[in-house]
Amino acid sequence: MLEILLVEDNPQLCAAMQTGLDATRRVHVVHACASGEAALRWFLEAIAGENVVRPEAVLMDVQLAGQMNGVRAAVALRRELPRFPVVFYSIQDDEQYYRDFQRSGILSHYAYVRKSNYLLPHMVVPLLADAVAGRSFIDPEIEARVQEVRQKDAEDPMALLEPNEQAVARLLAAGLTNEQIAERMGFQDKRTISRTNGQIYAAWGLKASTTDETVARTRAALIVGAGRLIVWNNEGLPMVQAMNGDWVAWLP
Repeated sequence: MLEILLVEDNPQLCAAMQTGLDATRRVHVVHACASGEAALRWFLEAIAGENVVRPEAVLMDVQLAGQMNGVRAAVALRRELPRFPVVFYSIQDDEQYYRDFQRSGILSHYAYVRKSNYLLPHMVVPLLADAVAGRSFIDPEIEARVQEVRQKDAEDPMALLEPNEQAVARLLAAGLTNEQIAERMGFQDKRTISRTNGQIYAAWGLKASTTDETVARTRAALIVGAGRLIVWNNEGLPMVQAMNGDWVAWLP
């Protein structure tokens, strides 16, 4: 019998999952809660106490009540008990969750699946058992989204700019003039914005592709709006890098 902690913020689903898991007679839910903060508090008491059943794994929703999502909660749990087995299941397709997951450094003793693909309790039991055994599994749909987000972040043009330049780029994309940007940001000399624009153009390769300030400004605004680096070829056609590394025509 596998003793687990269940963390799920939907009361109806939490109750159904707990009943269903217990009914398999292979898993027993020793505690259920709705937030990462509550899970961490109970977990710390469980691993430190003598009269509380210590869980062997956790089934964790990714979207939770409170400030801490499931991935961050799992990282906090594993800080206290390294490689503590965790199975994430989620219906949400929020890029921040995928970013948190890839930054978490979780390598083993885990599974990450979509609720829609593993909705029934008897489907979750093997995932829990494998996580306890040190194996890992990620739903192919989630793995594809993690890779997409990783690629998107790698291409993030803002990563090439310093914080002050990022702020100027966003205001430039919003259509503000240098004078308006200088006023908004509290600069006395609008030439500061011109110099900052030059740094933005250089970082994004726009200085080399055009000598026209209006064109460079327009292209910078397009890059901000697209959220990815765009280059213009000799014919003036915008190109972006595909996941395989090839440069292809950009279709806004």
